[in-house]
Amino acid sequence: MAETRFDEIIHAPVRLRICGLLRPVDHLDFAVLRDTLSVSDATLSKHLKILATSGYVTSRKAVSAGRDDARRITWLALTRAGRTAFDAHVRALQEIAAPSI
Repeated sequence: MAETRFDEIIHAPVRLRICGLLRPVDHLDFAVLRDTLSVSDATLSKHLKILATSGYVTSRKAVSAGRDDARRITWLALTRAGRTAFDAHVRALQEIAAPSI
């Protein structure tokens, strides 16, 4: 049976939303994530650092093929551990929300 575990790191609202957005995709652009969450670069960076330190998120930079300048895109992804922790956290929230009959 799959693990159920409430995760204090993931539970913070912005981090929960970050994980929720990253879960169904292979990777997501920092700017897309920032705009979808309607947060500042600094706020998103702070939460991503916490998730990365915990081993839940990875980032990589790549040159954008569609740009003429040298700016790079930061791609973010949940790690295997991040996916496992997020799924376990969602199950824990479902248990909390389930009616106890």
